[in-house]
Amino acid sequence: MATLSDAKRLVIKIGSALLVDRDSGQLRADWLRGLAQDVAWLRGQGKDVILVSSGSIALGRGALGLPMSELTLEQSQAAAAVGQIQLARAYAEALAEHDLQAAQVLVTLEDSADRRRYLNSRATLEQLLTLGAVPIVNENDTVATDEIRYGDNDRMAAQVAVTAGADQLILLSDVDGFYSANPSQDASAYRFDVIETITPQIEAMAGDAGSGLSKGGMKTKLMAAKTATAAGCDMAITEGSVLNPVQALAQGAPATWFLAQGDPQQKRKAWIAAMKPRGTVTVDAGAAKALRSGSSLLPAGVTATEGRFGRGDPLAVVDGDGHVLGQGLTRYDASDAALIKGLRSSQIEPVLGYPARGPLIHRDDMAF
Repeated sequence: MATLSDAKRLVIKIGSALLVDRDSGQLRADWLRGLAQDVAWLRGQGKDVILVSSGSIALGRGALGLPMSELTLEQSQAAAAVGQIQLARAYAEALAEHDLQAAQVLVTLEDSADRRRYLNSRATLEQLLTLGAVPIVNENDTVATDEIRYGDNDRMAAQVAVTAGADQLILLSDVDGFYSANPSQDASAYRFDVIETITPQIEAMAGDAGSGLSKGGMKTKLMAAKTATAAGCDMAITEGSVLNPVQALAQGAPATWFLAQGDPQQKRKAWIAAMKPRGTVTVDAGAAKALRSGSSLLPAGVTATEGRFGRGDPLAVVDGDGHVLGQGLTRYDASDAALIKGLRSSQIEPVLGYPARGPLIHRDDMAF
């Protein structure tokens, strides 16, 4: 069974109902302080933490005096514009008590569907974590229309976990796990402690549309579990309304763990290896040796480029004899890659007019 001690990088999803009081529309400040304590506790163990948080529309509608009934798209976007400011400030203040820096990251479905935007999101999250910040990810409700929305934060959290290469995803929910049936309607319903494989029988238990403890809420969580576990990320569903819910989970609070199918980095590299290359880069002997030892591919080690490719496209990497060393996702398009081949990082800005984006292909984006 998975435990929090196994994780190096976690994504924690927080729903609006946990963060905002439904009746008053006010922030549940005590609960947020407890969550910040949990984040500090995890960070103290050397773990990376990303929060995926709802709450901007719920906070904004109260500030704008909007009704509790369903809002129009325009009303929701207006509420989000106001609520995002409040939400970011609340997280920043709560985390600052533990000397942690909050960072707001707003995303839409297009950011994971488009390879270039996916790489941008991945690079931003990686840089924030490297710098010690705690990314707070939320759907960009101020601009998102139905065509570019995730639609629910369970699936968005799973996609963020995949993008960031997380090894665990925790869904803080209003229910303490995945049940065989709705426990409020069926006295024989039981909670699964561990689900190793999501079978058709498990999917049937998730049922049809609904919300909360009803089966629809489980359906979106099951979809999130399929996305996360397929990418090598364990996922837990646990009851989140208690103070310090993450520490409660670590201490044995009821939960359902969905077990990962492999390692996230191995899964990502298998995905890259399966792509059809859009071009080729030839490297010198020094770069070939560095790549075999696990280094990134720097422009200085490139002797030639071929093909028409854009940033984020897969490229075959070959040595001077034409032997394929592997392939990876490029951080430069074909024209820029051709201009900077053989150049050191300090020489790139005068040629391109903008600072170097680091390596031509980062080691995390390369498969052998």
